[in-house]
Amino acid sequence: MPKPRGFTLIELIVVMAIVALLASIAAPRYFNSLQKSKETALLTSLTTMRDAIDQYAADKGRYPESLQELATARYIRGVPEDPLTTSRETWIELPPPTEMQVTGRVWDVRSGAAGRSADGRLYADW
Repeated sequence: MPKPRGFTLIELIVVMAIVALLASIAAPRYFNSLQKSKETALLTSLTTMRDAIDQYAADKGRYPESLQELATARYIRGVPEDPLTTSRETWIELPPPTEMQVTGRVWDVRSGAAGRSADGRLYADW
């Protein structure tokens, strides 16, 4: 009599348990690396925009009125998307300190994202 083909219920349960174990190990690492890449992209965007603001101020003798003005003047290609909020509208534009006595509204830029980074710092403090 030929032996029936297929898997037993026990074999299927063991395989599913192994797959679940591997997924539970891999998933947290994936999400941590995803968050780290967003933080790296945020830091790169902030550095690029801050450099563009400084170059604009050095060239024009004043600070820009908005981030869009930097893009219009071609100091940046366009206002980047905040990787944490996935929006171009959430950037916080900081005015120059009053003791500097300069014109313009954008002296620095910060992320509008709530929360803390992996090292414990607030995103708004970057």
